[in-house]
Amino acid sequence: MVITATDLRVGNIVEYQNALWRVMQVVHVTPGNWRGMVQTKLRNLKSGTQTEHRFRSEDNVERVTLQQHEMEYLYESDGRYTFMNTETYDQIELDRELLGEAINYLIPNHRIEIEFSQPVTTETVMAAPGTRDVLMDGRTALITVEGSAAGLFRLLGPMGIERVRTHEADLEDIFLSHYQES
Repeated sequence: MVITATDLRVGNIVEYQNALWRVMQVVHVTPGNWRGMVQTKLRNLKSGTQTEHRFRSEDNVERVTLQQHEMEYLYESDGRYTFMNTETYDQIELDRELLGEAINYLIPNHRIEIEFSQPVTTETVMAAPGTRDVLMDGRTALITVEGSAAGLFRLLGPMGIERVRTHEADLEDIFLSHYQES
């Protein structure tokens, strides 16, 4: 989608110099009798490098829309944060700089609801690495996982998973888990 430079907003993804860039900062400048311009800070999505570019107000920019996928935070190792796509189970790593302040809100212990195509016992689910608690209701299991859920899906995948949903921990869960560890 082609937009004018004056329509650029922080967070937009644009194609510039045959690469994809995230707009980090936008300042509209109108210096006296000169024509207006848009001063931007851009970050390359592949390399992470930053650059500043000044667009004329009437310049057109190609805005790119990316697909978004629900991801589950698994674990952190050496400043790299690992996430898993909850539909395809593909994993990606992101660095601390790219995540910014969001790292303060990542919780590795999380609840996952799995619906199976066939009955599964509580003991089978509890055998998965990292499983802390299981509540079974027919073919649906509500599982509390500590750290990575990869082992859970490796064990339970062949048992016919029909649907997977993640549940964000509420404030009470976070409070109780903090004080139970003390």
